[in-house]
Amino acid sequence: MSTIYQVEHLHQQRGWLSPGYIEIGDDGIIRAVSGTKPQGKIAERLRGFGVPGLSNLHSHAFQRALAGRTEFVTTSRAEDNLWTWRKEMYRMVDRLTPEDYEAIAAQVYLEMLQFGMTAVCEFHYVHHRPDGQTYANPAEMSDRLIAAAAQTGLGLTILPVLYAHGGINKPLEETQKRFAHSVDAYLKLIDTLHSRRAANPNLRVGMALHSLRAVTPDEAQAALAGAKAIDPEARLHIHVSETTHEVAEVVAGLGARPVQWLLDNAGLGPNWCLVHATHLDASEIAGLAASGAVAGLCPLTEATMGDGFFPLVEYHEAGGAFGIGTDSHYSTSTAEELRILECGKRLELRRRNVIARPHKAHDKREVHTGRLLFEAALAGGEQASAQGSGALVVGKRGDLVMLDPDSNPLLGHGPNTALDGWILGGTQNPVRDVMVAGKWVIRDGRHPLESAVRVAYQQAMARLTN
Repeated sequence: MSTIYQVEHLHQQRGWLSPGYIEIGDDGIIRAVSGTKPQGKIAERLRGFGVPGLSNLHSHAFQRALAGRTEFVTTSRAEDNLWTWRKEMYRMVDRLTPEDYEAIAAQVYLEMLQFGMTAVCEFHYVHHRPDGQTYANPAEMSDRLIAAAAQTGLGLTILPVLYAHGGINKPLEETQKRFAHSVDAYLKLIDTLHSRRAANPNLRVGMALHSLRAVTPDEAQAALAGAKAIDPEARLHIHVSETTHEVAEVVAGLGARPVQWLLDNAGLGPNWCLVHATHLDASEIAGLAASGAVAGLCPLTEATMGDGFFPLVEYHEAGGAFGIGTDSHYSTSTAEELRILECGKRLELRRRNVIARPHKAHDKREVHTGRLLFEAALAGGEQASAQGSGALVVGKRGDLVMLDPDSNPLLGHGPNTALDGWILGGTQNPVRDVMVAGKWVIRDGRHPLESAVRVAYQQAMARLTN
């Protein structure tokens, strides 16, 4: 069995079908896409702009609880940065229970769906009890994330994080013991999580190294080899070059800049996602782009932390792949993340449309920034998540996001400028309906479990902030 939808304007990789017909099987997979109505079949009409769901390629779900709670200075921390923020984060981690973890994740996952994200890569490093001892179920905290994703209907690529040291040649801090595994215990966790996939069709399992500061080269190589033995196609993520402090520490400890070290030693390729990658030199820009790896950009978190500007223009001109993550969840809006990515560079370079360029010297076709940003994030997110979605074409998972043409950002827009209107043209969220794997999880902007999820989140926050 299958369902056919007549979408007023249906996004395709080379334009729009107006109208477009999309058939999605009961298994959640797209069976047919056409600009012509199938003979003898009834189609449900969907008004507006139908686009693929985006994969959010970097999330620390629990950090949603910190948004708006660290925006102050005192005489003891007059100079505030990532490292002072981290102390506040650790204070919360010390109190975080499995129930809190699940409640916060469900809230932020629901928010992602409401903004048109249909999958998330969860960079998951809070594994153990506050004293560093394992739970009776060593996968307890991972299972809480899986439960939150299943409850809300969001696709989940879970990335258990290997975190072994407090810095290069530095022991773990007390709070960091919640994060730590031996390589053998870490690989056992990954193997356990693979066993969860049978009951969770939208679950993928990858792996993550926290950073080159938190694992040694030997630990990194052993973990990578072990993860690839479990799944040769596993997605591999790592924090890298987020701050100049980190770059200096890795140069001093490993003898090379972080991305250069990975290029020389880790065999970077399309299954890798380098999160942040903010501080790159010219050689690293060229090397990362040529490797086929994805740069995982988190513009609002990077801005809020004062990390610096990613070299977007140079990297894009080198043909580099990138996607968008919401990291600490100062926002879960696709449009806000992409807008600050583009407009931050406009401020820095003092010109408009910084990455949009004509296809060829004499090509008169318009190149639209909103569409370019959205489609780059769409491709990069799917590459980093391996969710099997990312395009409305036959064989892909049926993840469909309907944008409301009556929302303020899209009033008066047609297909040619709809994505510019969404990404760059307003603050109201135009996402009306969201489908994941053929099932509607958001209708008219609401989730059926929204009230219960909000109550659980409020209860967790009351406990954590007392």
